[in-house]
Amino acid sequence: MDARVAGAPVSFGVFELTPEGADTIAPDQMLEILDETGYAGIDLGPAGYLGEGEALISRLRAHDFGLAGGWVQLPMSDDDAFEAALPELDAAITVFADAAAALGGPAAFRPKPTLADSGSEARQARPGLAVDPLDAAGWDRLAANAARAAERVRAAGLEPTFHHHAGTFVESPDEVERFLDRVDVGLTFDTGHLLLGGGDPAAVVERWAPRINHLHLKDVDRAELARVIDAGGGMVEVWSSGAFAAFGDGDIDLATIMDAMDRAGYAGWIVVEQDVLPEAGIDLATFAARRLADHRTNREALRPWA
Repeated sequence: MDARVAGAPVSFGVFELTPEGADTIAPDQMLEILDETGYAGIDLGPAGYLGEGEALISRLRAHDFGLAGGWVQLPMSDDDAFEAALPELDAAITVFADAAAALGGPAAFRPKPTLADSGSEARQARPGLAVDPLDAAGWDRLAANAARAAERVRAAGLEPTFHHHAGTFVESPDEVERFLDRVDVGLTFDTGHLLLGGGDPAAVVERWAPRINHLHLKDVDRAELARVIDAGGGMVEVWSSGAFAAFGDGDIDLATIMDAMDRAGYAGWIVVEQDVLPEAGIDLATFAARRLADHRTNREALRPWA
């Protein structure tokens, strides 16, 4: 397997749902933790968090890091909203293309814009239950707009990837299958979100491996996840619960998944995501120490493959 391991700001509580003004780990401290624990790159995280332009490139070069990719969420089933979101997509593509040009390296390790559907409020409130499903016309819109987004990425010389994600319209295994049948784009295989969407990552990885061009790996405590969902929790409660655990503390069959990707000849980034949304007023020093320990555990768990 020709793979490199990257970290992600979401593992440090920094992502699109982080409350505005919340105390967060500084970008340089995050990169130092990842560097110390043996990672080779990082996902972009929220726009501007790691810096822009030369500031971003300088930060990455200081640690000899690659940029693995980054989240671009689009309202794919709503044509008008999708059109309105295209400037946001184009701005993200520019960041990734500039980073690819500046950092160079093999094609497999250029940043992959990670496209995702926006879903709906109903889905985000009840993740994993496939509520509020799209009708046939909705699927037509989603597929057409996902293809348009992918072509925009390719026009910039980059390879896109699509992320199935809890709280979106491509969440359950059946929805992922339907998407793959209709759209010519590689898949970001996310172990945690597939399990949350009602799937077993170890059971489908072999079948989907030829389409997987990006990996987001996280372990999941099934009992804690079930507790949150059974209590009526939404995505915010899932992220806040600690259900996404360090490798070995959850129920994901990491060896089966990685062995399948190895047999498939996977080449590219393995992005470790231990999603967390810390509570308000958390002591950042204690939080950073826990992130350091978990990142060391997660990196060592992947040593047999990368």
